Amino acid sequence: MSSIVTPAAVSDASVGQGVSIRQRVAGFVALTKPRIIELLLVTTLPTMIVAARGLPHWTLMVATLVGGTLAAGGANAINMYVDRDIDAVMRRTRRRPLVTGVVSPVEALVFAVTLEVAAFAELWFLVNPLSAVLAVSATFFYVFVYTLWLKRTSEQNIVIGGAAGAVPVLVGWSSVRDTVGWAPVVLFALMFVWTPPHFWALAIRYREDYRSVDVPMLPAVASLERTASRIFAYSLLVVAASALFGWTAAMGPLYWASAAVLGAVFCGMAWALRRDCTEAKAMRLFHWSISYVTFLFAAMAVDQLIR
Repeated sequence: MSSIVTPAAVSDASVGQGVSIRQRVAGFVALTKPRIIELLLVTTLPTMIVAARGLPHWTLMVATLVGGTLAAGGANAINMYVDRDIDAVMRRTRRRPLVTGVVSPVEALVFAVTLEVAAFAELWFLVNPLSAVLAVSATFFYVFVYTLWLKRTSEQNIVIGGAAGAVPVLVGWSSVRDTVGWAPVVLFALMFVWTPPHFWALAIRYREDYRSVDVPMLPAVASLERTASRIFAYSLLVVAASALFGWTAAMGPLYWASAAVLGAVFCGMAWALRRDCTEAKAMRLFHWSISYVTFLFAAMAVDQLIR
């Protein structure tokens, strides 16, 4: 793999020149990747409701969501710190704060570590030690297994690395019950198999970006046909996992009906992509995959609240 020499190496001395305080604050917020955090929280809160078989105490919900936000934000900031060289080359990431010089690499790393320490302490003392360990272990996995190892070396990068994004459901469940059982493990598996089709659909559009920086994301190293076939196969696993969760967690009719309809749409869009793999269809599937998780977990929560 060739080394990448880019303008990402912004000196600390040049950081912040001509940049307002508002831009600096926005830069630090951007380091945490707020949109990704939103999706993680969408899976955490409903999981807590299922674990409690109702609405948990509001203080526990706030403490868990704050801790999860801090942990995920720190992990994302470290990811940007490590990937600042390739971020400067890829079209999708050229405006990130470490590339533009709004935030320096040293500042980003200190910020990220501070968030992780705060997350661990907050979850340990305000939730429980198990939730704290699970949240921070996800960060270590995301940074060391995915970002530093698999992302630039294997086409299975997002398949294995996606496990980090599935941990929030374990944190949500353990925050309520202080243990982990079969139901949250199956829910973890659902998010684990959901991640590849979700991300590969986006990567189809940006496959040339990944090729330009020698990152072997599947659409960059395989044909569109092979990628679309993998996406369809994983979409079937997602639907299977949603059914298995319904059984292990003893979910009600609202969940089962929602899982069936949402899963059918997911598989239908994945099949359409397999038959005719275009960027437009891939992006439609990408956006639907986000809606799928949002609606499924919302149905999960409402199913428990109305029962």
